[in-house]
Amino acid sequence: MNITIQNRDPDYQDRLGRELIARLNDGAQQLPHEISERLKAARMQALSKRKIVKSQLATDLSVHGHAAALHLGGEHRSFWNRLASFLPLLALVAGLLAIDVLQEQNRADELAEVDAELLTDDLPPEAFTDPGFLRFLSAKVSN
Repeated sequence: MNITIQNRDPDYQDRLGRELIARLNDGAQQLPHEISERLKAARMQALSKRKIVKSQLATDLSVHGHAAALHLGGEHRSFWNRLASFLPLLALVAGLLAIDVLQEQNRADELAEVDAELLTDDLPPEAFTDPGFLRFLSAKVSN
């Protein structure tokens, strides 16, 4: 018989354990004395191990619980450790600045290319005031 406890709440588990004990104790009244004494000893053994596991878990958390914490203002940090912790942030900022510069340069190159085409092309001056030509220019610049 496989029974899984879905609720991991300690109070729920303790209540479930007490209910199981009550049912087992009711059935234990009908058992011979020798078997009931063996069961009693096994229960005591199980309870003593349960207490050890709880205290062991508490000491493990207290000893190893600080390992995952970030000690940003710790006294034992050297200059190189502090520098290494800021390197990823520095690389991110440098990358964003490089992307911004490249985007501005590409935009300026596109505008210069359109201006060069307009200046070297044979267009009458009326073309520059035509609304269709302005739409053509805006479409050309956005591509």
